[in-house]
Amino acid sequence: MGFDLFPDPTPTSWPRARVGSPEYGMQAFLWWNEETARRDMGLIREAGFTWVKQRVAWRDVEGAAKGHFNWYFTDRIVADAEKLDLNVLFRLDHEPLWAMAAEGDSTDNGPPENPQDLGDFCHLLAERYRGRVKAYQVWNEPNLAREWGGHPPNPAEYVELLKACYIGIKTADPDALVISAGLSPTGNGLPEAMPETAYLAGMYEAGAAPYFDLLGVHAPGFMYPPEISPDEVAAERDGHRFWCFRHVEDLRDIMVRYDDGDKQVAVLEMGWTTDQVHADYAWYAVTEEQQADYLMRAFRYARENWSPWIGPMIVHSIADPDWTEDNEQYWWAITEPGWPEARLRPAYEALRDMEK
Repeated sequence: MGFDLFPDPTPTSWPRARVGSPEYGMQAFLWWNEETARRDMGLIREAGFTWVKQRVAWRDVEGAAKGHFNWYFTDRIVADAEKLDLNVLFRLDHEPLWAMAAEGDSTDNGPPENPQDLGDFCHLLAERYRGRVKAYQVWNEPNLAREWGGHPPNPAEYVELLKACYIGIKTADPDALVISAGLSPTGNGLPEAMPETAYLAGMYEAGAAPYFDLLGVHAPGFMYPPEISPDEVAAERDGHRFWCFRHVEDLRDIMVRYDDGDKQVAVLEMGWTTDQVHADYAWYAVTEEQQADYLMRAFRYARENWSPWIGPMIVHSIADPDWTEDNEQYWWAITEPGWPEARLRPAYEALRDMEK
């Protein structure tokens, strides 16, 4: 299968609906356990949020061989979300073994040898859930070698993958939104990483503009409150501007520079860690009370300063039920892992109760 007969899209080839500014979402871990999945989607709805983000590992659906699918988990997640009137955002990555690049990958997540294989999968996914899945995120943090098969990040290579997926999705469900990969804030250079501002400029130079509906960004706040500007942070951190929530504005400026300012931005991961265990994260940890306050203020700042260009904002995250304190992601979560009771952290309660 392939979609080479379709002409290259232009920015007006397919509809590009705008969403509310902002809209409110949370990432959850809904794949394996049906009971916790339904409980956690209920928590999102009870908080007054309207988006749920779920990672779909390509290998978990089309893992055995090309054209051999297991739709059980995605079918259930979509059906359960519909019952709660939640918009679904699927993040797509993690290639199956049969699609792996010939030279091999040194990490768990790498681009396929043939981008069209992922484009074909995206087409069938969007066809199956036409009108039921609101948005698709194409890959995650490709500006890091560890998310690009261990290979040096390459914006032009990513654009080829994005293009295949965009055409695949839009030819199946023209109203579905395609969101570019969230880029990791980093000051590291090649071969292990590429700063996200340089990577985004490289995407535009490689012709990315027609192939996504919303720009995906990641917006951790690190140790700073959400209102601090990148200029202030750069003055404290050797010129590095990315150590703050408002670094989103730097990426937005690049969009405008490339005449792409009509699009909205999706914050695909946002949060503050309370980690006091892992040295790589503990140095910028905040208290649980600060985490709650900063998340609430981040939404308020976006609502007051980023409208109309800000779109969905996704909190990282409702806890995976299997996490323990040994997992660094545990400390970003706004709930406690476990079953059956839902144990809420102050951040969840603050987000539930804030003005929207």
